[in-house]
This record gives sequence, C-alpha cells and structure tokens, in this order.
Amino acid sequence: MKKYLIPVFTVTGYLLVYIVSVGLELHIRLILFMFSISPVLILWMVYRVLKAKVLVNHTFEEKWYEDLGLEGERR
Repeated sequence: MKKYLIPVFTVTGYLLVYIVSVGLELHIRLILFMFSISPVLILWMVYRVLKAKVLVNHTFEEKWYEDLGLEGERR
C-alpha cells in the first residue's frame, strides 16, 4: 500500500467509528473527546497527502476533464 493512503484510511475509519458512536448514543464524554481530536487527525491526513512524493505526468489543463474527448467530441 502507498504510504500516503494510510492516513486517509485511518481518518476515514475514525470517522465511521465516530458516526456509529453518535448513532448508538454512547457516552457523551467519549463523543466529545473524539470530536475534539478530529481536527488534529484531519490536519495530519492533509499534511501527509500534500507532502507525498507523487510524480504527476500531466498538467492541470491536460487533465481538467478526463472524460472530455472520450466519444471524440468536445462539449
């Protein structure tokens, strides 16, 4: 697995656990604690994804609409 995807999967799993804990009406202190540390996890995820060493072969203008031109016509 690519290293920059680990934070994405971790934070997504954390979000699912948080949503289930709210839905099951678990202890309010647990829910508030999870809510309070969630911004730190989001910042960690964003930092790791933005700092990932991924080689991009195309420019933004080349891949603006990837489905453009698949049928041979421009919209």
